[in-house]
Amino acid sequence: MHRRSIELQNLVEPQKPSFCQTRVTGSTGLNVLSLFDGMSCGQLALQRAGIKVNQYFASEIKPHAIKVTQLNFPNTIQLGSVLDVKASDLPRIDLLIGGSPCQDFSSANKEKLGLQGEKSGLFYEYLRLLKECKPKYFLLENVAMDDYSYAAISEMLGTYPTNINSELVSGQLRQRSYWTNIGPESFDLFGNRYSMIPQPRNKKITFQSLLENGYTDRLKARCILESESRPLVSKEKLYRRYNELGFINIVFDNPQCEYNENIRILTQTELERLQTVPEGYTSILKRNDAACLLGDGWTVDTIAHIFSFLEVECSNLAQS
Repeated sequence: MHRRSIELQNLVEPQKPSFCQTRVTGSTGLNVLSLFDGMSCGQLALQRAGIKVNQYFASEIKPHAIKVTQLNFPNTIQLGSVLDVKASDLPRIDLLIGGSPCQDFSSANKEKLGLQGEKSGLFYEYLRLLKECKPKYFLLENVAMDDYSYAAISEMLGTYPTNINSELVSGQLRQRSYWTNIGPESFDLFGNRYSMIPQPRNKKITFQSLLENGYTDRLKARCILESESRPLVSKEKLYRRYNELGFINIVFDNPQCEYNENIRILTQTELERLQTVPEGYTSILKRNDAACLLGDGWTVDTIAHIFSFLEVECSNLAQS
């Protein structure tokens, strides 16, 4: 089954910020294992969906990502490299989440090795832990990819994904696939499972509305990528990259959005807003380090929409 058939369906201890106070739902909470956790956007999304967490285990190796997570969620249990994580060392896991590295799927990668690539091949570690932990629920996120990889991942996970563009809940274009057994489902005549999580409500958020100052000539920002952390020094080259090559986002100083030497890159706050991350969440980092994490991260409101379908089921899970 090809992708087209799916598309037709649809280490610090400062005071914990106020936006990280979890709302209790009445259950004892979920034990969550997050692989490739980054700065813990999954934990933010669970909180935003009102899902209580008992223990949150995170597998991450980037020091600055861990630093942000431990600032905002100091009870997070860091496990290090996914290669070292074993189900036998963990309690029962209720929810497994992760976004395995996408570099070998990316259209910007000329080789496009897919699942055979060194980085995107880490999907198999997610699959290993899914089999070892046997969680009740799982969620895997990734980018658009070749049909073979798309179908192979779907077969191995036992479901085809739901495909959501974060433009519905944020000011940026961000098309992603989400393989999950959370929420509604359907099956075709061959027994293939499809995630039937509906599209989130369109909040009609514009790029312009999220800018601290200045102007944009785009209704929605281009997808925030890790490359936002490596801005070019030359304004002329920066503009060419934006205007001719279709990469990165820039802000103009005039409503006509005409080029001059005052064009600028996005601020840290603007990047947070585009990913629906609370303002100040990455404040412990310098702008470029934060941009690296935000570009690799999840749009929190998109993930919270998916997790909202857990809400009805969590109380039953605590009793199982």
